[in-house]
Amino acid sequence: MTSQSQGIQQLLQAEKRAKDKLEEAKKRKGKRLKQAKEEATAEIDHYRIQREKEFRNKETNVMGSQGNLSAKIEEQTTEAIRNLTSSYHRNMENMMKKLLSTIYDISPEIHPNFRPEV
Repeated sequence: MTSQSQGIQQLLQAEKRAKDKLEEAKKRKGKRLKQAKEEATAEIDHYRIQREKEFRNKETNVMGSQGNLSAKIEEQTTEAIRNLTSSYHRNMENMMKKLLSTIYDISPEIHPNFRPEV
């Protein structure tokens, strides 16, 4: 009987050790998963930062050239406005004289299609 109870005790102790080993293995597995997740997150963050940096560089190159185009267009527009304004001031007096001479110098004539009624 004692040998049976000793056998049972040994089985219970072995079962307890196995349970402890399983719990310890689960804890290690959980730690490894957590560590792997943290490493993956760090790697993803590093990759994202790198890609964002590349994107900003490309964006700066493209937008920089667009900024130059905007400056060129602005400069051309200002030059065109300046030319039109100077042309207006140069030709305004001559046009006013022509307009006023047309208005004041009226020479009454009979229209060619006019038929006097007899």
